[in-house]
Amino acid sequence: MDATDRIARTIATEISATLAQVIAATGLLDGGATVPFVARYRKEITGGLDDTQLRNLAERLAYLRELEARRAAIVDSIKGQGKLTDDLARAIAGAQTKATLEDIYLPYKPKRRTKAMIARENGLEPLLRAIQDDRAVAPEALASGYLSDTVADVKAALDGARDILVEELSENATLLGRLRDFMQSEAIIHARLVEGKEQVGAKFSDYFDQREKWSTIPAHRALAILRAAKEEVLTIDIAPEPETGVARAEGIVAAALGRLGDGPGDAWLRKVAGWCWRVRLSNTMYIDLLTELRARAHAEAIRVFARNLRDLLLASPAGARPTIGLDPGIRTGVKLAAVDATGKLVATETLYPFPPKSDLRGAEAALAAAIVKHGIELIAIGNGTASRETERMVTDVLKRLPAGVKAPVKVIVSEAGASVYSASELAAKEFPGLDVSLRGAVSIARRLQDPLAELVKVPPESIGVGQYQHDVDQRQLAKTLEAVVEDAVNAVGVDLNTASAPLLAHVAGLGPSLAQNIVAHRDAEGAFASRAALKKVTGLGPRAFEQCAGFLRIRDGKEPLDASSVHPEAYGVARKIVAACGRDIRQIMGDGSALKSVRAEAFVDDSFGLPTIRDILSELEKPGRDPRPSFVTASFADGVEDIKDLRPGMALEGTVTNVAAFGAFVDIGVHQDGLVHISQLADRFVKDPNEVVKVGDVVKVRVTEVDVARKRIGLTMRKDGGASAREAQTERGPKSAPARGPKTAKPAAQQEVGGLGAALLNAMRKG
Repeated sequence: MDATDRIARTIATEISATLAQVIAATGLLDGGATVPFVARYRKEITGGLDDTQLRNLAERLAYLRELEARRAAIVDSIKGQGKLTDDLARAIAGAQTKATLEDIYLPYKPKRRTKAMIARENGLEPLLRAIQDDRAVAPEALASGYLSDTVADVKAALDGARDILVEELSENATLLGRLRDFMQSEAIIHARLVEGKEQVGAKFSDYFDQREKWSTIPAHRALAILRAAKEEVLTIDIAPEPETGVARAEGIVAAALGRLGDGPGDAWLRKVAGWCWRVRLSNTMYIDLLTELRARAHAEAIRVFARNLRDLLLASPAGARPTIGLDPGIRTGVKLAAVDATGKLVATETLYPFPPKSDLRGAEAALAAAIVKHGIELIAIGNGTASRETERMVTDVLKRLPAGVKAPVKVIVSEAGASVYSASELAAKEFPGLDVSLRGAVSIARRLQDPLAELVKVPPESIGVGQYQHDVDQRQLAKTLEAVVEDAVNAVGVDLNTASAPLLAHVAGLGPSLAQNIVAHRDAEGAFASRAALKKVTGLGPRAFEQCAGFLRIRDGKEPLDASSVHPEAYGVARKIVAACGRDIRQIMGDGSALKSVRAEAFVDDSFGLPTIRDILSELEKPGRDPRPSFVTASFADGVEDIKDLRPGMALEGTVTNVAAFGAFVDIGVHQDGLVHISQLADRFVKDPNEVVKVGDVVKVRVTEVDVARKRIGLTMRKDGGASAREAQTERGPKSAPARGPKTAKPAAQQEVGGLGAALLNAMRKG
């Protein structure tokens, strides 16, 4: 089996696909096709692999190709040393991971001069073999025969033999594999407070003496402990249980030496095995497990961030309606930006309703005038400082609008990332003469109209729907989030004649350069009359057109199908379907009843299979349909504007802003998100919070706990009004290995959230 076949078979098993599907998809991706294009328009070739399977395929393909390249390099290295045996070649060929491969290569890897090398140069390897071969003789007696100018005494001789044996054990791939399996199953991670760091590390107080099984520690607790260690608040140890685990580890090392009896040589070998574990291998395992823990926690954090970002990007748009964006502020004023239905900026102003200017009447008059003048239907209020005070002012203005003026709908909007966009080069190009602070108000208005179109202008990591995003592998985070943005943009589709360059850049097959060229062509030549006109854009060749065309929409153009997700390559078969109905294409699009008599099988040919025909029928029934949910918004309670206004038992409505492994954060309008612990999400066991909620959901909650000093708000979504977190956790079963020692037990909810506390509540959304 060659490397290509081995990779394909491995991936097929991992993504639950056939070998043929993997080979076909790999060929398309290697040929330059994008994941969205393959998932949507090449279903016949791939057997219907979806975008998630294709993303996993692409990721694993890169890893396994790197593995095969490393495998080949190792074989060449060992062969060059003249040490490649048939058994070794088979072991290398059978290695499934990079770690296993490196374990095998360890004895043959070029290295600096070691104690074992020096001992061999001093002629002490025969002494080690003599001890191993004749264990009935005392090693000291054997060692006396190996003294020389470079080996002063018996102790030096035995130390040299020990150094050789320790190196051999440390490079034994089979032993390393067994120890790694043992540690992954049995190791305990123990976090301890660094003396004198109680105050500076108060936010990590739940972890000052934390013991938990390495194999089951949740990612958010691992990340908290890793950050505390990085800040030198905690030290971390990863080791077996002292009472029995260490002896078992030493026993595994000793077992690698064969059957040991009771002779003096056996005792010496057993002693060296224990020494090898304590001095060398325990540290090797610590590094391996710490590295794997970090990678595991990072992967989970990135997964959570990606899932939340996808939900946020695909949140319901309010639609093309004239909107005012308000960026609240006290001393610096409330920034107002009015945009028309297309998002074009039509007016800006700074209002000063709060101290020190306290021009409330002037602010109200200006806001009312803007509403009337621009026919405003929506008011988006940023959720930062002075948000509720600003909302109260808006409420008063809406009550006093002139007769006949319909009051706009006011909505609290997350302003996460708005300041980053405001100060960006992109914003400067878009609004060169506009003050930075006013650009944020424009962003707030537009993200209510269409969250996806506006949020793509903000670096994903600045949107703030992840946990510890600045601690994780930034390269992998950026790669994953970019894939999320690409999939979201292409799932919705993009209006070719109104989309910004940043939005177009995420369309399959384009990118920043072609997106800029499209906008430049649009500005110079006017709106695109058809998708085919894209071919006139500088640099946009046949391959790019093939990849992007199906995801771009042209409303009211010459070709009705340009407004749909039907790819231009399939226009012919789409017209055949329409012709079979005996109707004009413009009449039939959107008329599901006219298509009911059509049999998809009748239109299958050598070019288009059943999946594509069914997709075309669905699109003809609902052309250009938006997969996002309909627009809804939370209504915050009047008079509840600060954490001090909260009381246990209050029933409130809020918007989910973040979902983590341990629960969901909900904005209830008090400038501090509350936490619905996983045990409080439903009147049943919940394994994953995403089973119940996602970012952007409007939910009803009840306050269970308010800690003003630490800015913690406990919420419940349970119908019983919120059983205690301790009771709920008991229902869910044990969450981790019990802590040892006299540590005082904490409520389960505190244990789960742990040292995150106020720091997490405040920082998760801001990074």
